[in-house]
Amino acid sequence: MLIPHSEAEAADLVRAAAQNRQTLEIVGTGSKSGLGNIVETEAVLSTTGLTGIVSYNPAEMVMTARAGTPLAEIEAALAENRHMLAFEPPRLNGIYGSEGQGTIGGLFACNLSGPRRIQAGAARDHLLGVRFVNGFGEIVSAGGRVMKNVTGLDLVKLMAGSHGTLGLMTELTFKVLPVPETSASVVLSGLDEEEASWAMAQAFSRSWEVSGAAHLPESCKGRFHDGRLPDGAATLLRIEGLGFSVEERLQRMRTELTGARLAELGHEESVALWREVRDVRPFHADGRARPLWKVSVAPSAGHQLLSALRMQTGVDGYFDWQGGLLWLRMEADAEAELLRGMIQQLGGGHATLMRGTDAERKTIPVFHPEAPAIAALTGRIRQKFDPAGIFNPGRMGQ
Repeated sequence: MLIPHSEAEAADLVRAAAQNRQTLEIVGTGSKSGLGNIVETEAVLSTTGLTGIVSYNPAEMVMTARAGTPLAEIEAALAENRHMLAFEPPRLNGIYGSEGQGTIGGLFACNLSGPRRIQAGAARDHLLGVRFVNGFGEIVSAGGRVMKNVTGLDLVKLMAGSHGTLGLMTELTFKVLPVPETSASVVLSGLDEEEASWAMAQAFSRSWEVSGAAHLPESCKGRFHDGRLPDGAATLLRIEGLGFSVEERLQRMRTELTGARLAELGHEESVALWREVRDVRPFHADGRARPLWKVSVAPSAGHQLLSALRMQTGVDGYFDWQGGLLWLRMEADAEAELLRGMIQQLGGGHATLMRGTDAERKTIPVFHPEAPAIAALTGRIRQKFDPAGIFNPGRMGQ
């Protein structure tokens, strides 16, 4: 286990590894150890020695932190100024049964976003700058501390979601936003998936300013929020903001949704429920017994995919992002080809195996296979960043 405590030390370790063709697995606290293809390396390079908030300007709503800084430390500092990471980063240690709570570097390396993504954008949209060590052992700085400084912005976006295959991130600069004064959720009961898809689409076409839209089929709804939701399937619509604005929009929703089976959750209950949606709460107790997939499709295609899958196999799951994100627990690993084939028939998208046994992760492509042209481009980018192929070899299937 290699644990550098400074950026210069990290660069020295990477440079030595490159010269010796020593492969490195980059890790943080191990909270997402079950994500990605299994890698077999000669050493492990941990970011846990690269910790601390470098700068935080509440007035400009920008923070810079070292990559190994625990996410809990970041959020505690932001909470003191009623700020937040607006893309609502999920805690996935529950689906893996891991102890770690995650680091800021691991969060951006995996480009993880929660329910508010449909309004606030993805994690990578909030990343302004990054410092990292490339496969030559060189320290690279890209981006800046403000959105106006666009130098290297594309390089920043390349690092977000690269799962440690392009370099070792050492420091990140990202924007933050104010925490909403209050929130509330409207629950529509008893809708099937097609009706829920239509209702969520209508919500975004109205002046309600919805910041979250999810659908929980009855089969898994009871595993949310201690079972306190109304009977039947639950379609969730969240609104946030100033107190008077939230109440005004709630009143418009009550008026325009006349005739629907409707319930309301106040601020505390709403926050608790959406935290469970964010963290994939229904599938925490499964261990690694059944494959868990994260599927992204067009919002209008989500219900069609789930309906088609139910006709051919056993599947359980729920919708987020207005139906554009599905969390699906499947019966067996052999259904990967079926799932990805159906996604293609419905106009495209991608399916990521978020949890599986070691055997499944060795035989199933964890990440959705890339088109040949994209795969070739990806390979050339990796060759430029890491010519010796020392960083997380095979993590993304390369």
